[in-house]
Amino acid sequence: MSYVDGYVLPVPTKNLKEYQRIAQEAGKIWKEHGALEYKECAGEDMNVKFGAPFPKSLKVKKSETVIFAFVVFKSRAHRDKVNAKVMKDQRLNEAMGSSKMPFDPKRMVYGGFKSIVDL
Repeated sequence: MSYVDGYVLPVPTKNLKEYQRIAQEAGKIWKEHGALEYKECAGEDMNVKFGAPFPKSLKVKKSETVIFAFVVFKSRAHRDKVNAKVMKDQRLNEAMGSSKMPFDPKRMVYGGFKSIVDL
């Protein structure tokens, strides 16, 4: 079964293009180092009638967009190896350039998940 790193974060909508640019570069780096899939998704239908909507759970402001993202690996061991390579890859810092982060990393929710259903 595969292993997934998942995260959800609010990004100021005015910074969405910059975030997308950085995520595009980051995704290429993760894939190059062995990730099986890399997805970054911008919230579109956030006014759900059941459960706890992402915006409410994250205390998202009207001027922010929710990002849901995940990276798929062969296993947790594979994830650990890939992430170690990615964190050492200087291109990740270069992708950020001299600009500050286009979001508040303290508001990012993150975790590693083992797959229990993989169709």
